[in-house]
Amino acid sequence: MKYISTRGQSPAQSFSEILLGGLAPDGGLYLPETYPHFSAEDLTQMRGMNYRELAFAVLSRFATDIPATDLKAIIDKTYTAEVYCNVRDGENAEDITPLHTLEPDLHLLCLSNGPTIAFKDIAMQLLGNLFEYVLAKAGQGINILGATSGDTGSSAEYAMRGKHGVNVFMLSPHGKMSRFQTAQMFSLQDANIFNIAVNGVFDDCQDIVKAVSNDHAFKAANKIGAVNSINWGRVAAQIVYYFKGYFAATDSNAQQVSFAVPSGNFGNVCAGHIARMMGLPIKHLVVATNENDVLDEFFRTGVYRPRGAANTYHTSSPSMDISKASNFERFVFDLVGRDGDKVRGLWNEVDNGGAFDLNADGVFAQVPAFGFQSG
Repeated sequence: MKYISTRGQSPAQSFSEILLGGLAPDGGLYLPETYPHFSAEDLTQMRGMNYRELAFAVLSRFATDIPATDLKAIIDKTYTAEVYCNVRDGENAEDITPLHTLEPDLHLLCLSNGPTIAFKDIAMQLLGNLFEYVLAKAGQGINILGATSGDTGSSAEYAMRGKHGVNVFMLSPHGKMSRFQTAQMFSLQDANIFNIAVNGVFDDCQDIVKAVSNDHAFKAANKIGAVNSINWGRVAAQIVYYFKGYFAATDSNAQQVSFAVPSGNFGNVCAGHIARMMGLPIKHLVVATNENDVLDEFFRTGVYRPRGAANTYHTSSPSMDISKASNFERFVFDLVGRDGDKVRGLWNEVDNGGAFDLNADGVFAQVPAFGFQSG
């Protein structure tokens, strides 16, 4: 499996080669050249798998350059009841992401059982172990530069704390995170964890990370890597729990499910989109936003119009207080037929403070075929 950039001007690379970085050299995001596909027979075999087995079945299609025995060992080390122990009464920690039924045909997929009680622990704990493995193989170290509005930072730091060859430098908006997540991050005393508060909002932090990522000489000289949701390894790991949730909520592959996903940077629901592209019978992906409704506006109108820091609301859900959804570029790449030139033009408008409208050439009319709704 090779990975290409959404902007079409970077060479194809392997899973391990893109794992430690963030943006591609041309400023785009990495995606597989083609999505692997699971047939009905594959889904039947996967239905009885536990979480670790399911993770291997999915991730082995993406990380083809890591020996199967090594990948299985990393997965088995990551997804344990001891790590994901914060379960509700009556739930089994071995399920990793238990399904809690609220009423018939309405379920809650519980993703907050990890060490920081954030859904990002599901992917980040795997990323920490993958980083350590790849770095040890290469005899290298890495300096992770990240931006957070709360849960990414604490999840990353708890996943990377004490990891050999890894330093974490995490930018966060001063005074704009929850007190709980601020305490999680700033109380860590590990020698490889560095917290940096920025006067501004999350997008200001993210812009700094992107600027560093686009300074290729500086990035190479200082071995800069990324763990934000732009990192493909995180998206790949999140795909797994859509399969897990689907199998837990259904009795046969003839059934469809819909997922409602709180969305800020579009990484979580992007993983659901990819799971659907891989053959998982998903009917709708409902993109749920708060007052920062740039994604809701797009799925209603076809216009993608980032708000900017001055027009971003500070709410009780800071992880959703994002005006420029970084992973949205991955979906648009698929929406426009994987045309890197087209995506590069659209994001040139965005990166220069503008917006784009996909109604003019009929592209927006194709959105329903991808199963997306807003809410």
